[in-house]
Amino acid sequence: MSTRWVRGLVVASVVLNVFLAGALASGAVWLKHARTGAGYSLETAGGRLPEQDRKAFRQALRQVRMESRQLILDGQQARQEAADLLQQPVVDKAALAAALERARNADVTVRTRLEQAIVDFAANTSPENRSVLASALIRHVERRAAAAPKKSP
Repeated sequence: MSTRWVRGLVVASVVLNVFLAGALASGAVWLKHARTGAGYSLETAGGRLPEQDRKAFRQALRQVRMESRQLILDGQQARQEAADLLQQPVVDKAALAAALERARNADVTVRTRLEQAIVDFAANTSPENRSVLASALIRHVERRAAAAPKKSP
């Protein structure tokens, strides 16, 4: 083997090892933040409830999603239609606005149904479980405030 070929292998090995080390480090950071960052919304806060209550909470949300399946599909179809309209040489403003409005209305309706299911769950659960849900809301507000852009004078 020539020295040039060996040198190439050594360089390739070093590059590969640096890449792998970076991937492992970033994966560890991602896992750490994925675990500590959970619970920012009411839906994800359900994962912090005790086992029995967590199952009931998730079942209630799953039921809403199943019942809202057609509405979810309508919203997706409206977004696809809006994307298609945006790709046309001439934008039909009225049709684009209508498609986006249909998508928004579908999203709002599904969100309203999910939130109502959470309200119903909260009304029939223990104070400890409500505290878990409240903590998620507080973290959500704090995270949004921290992420809000600073206004310049």
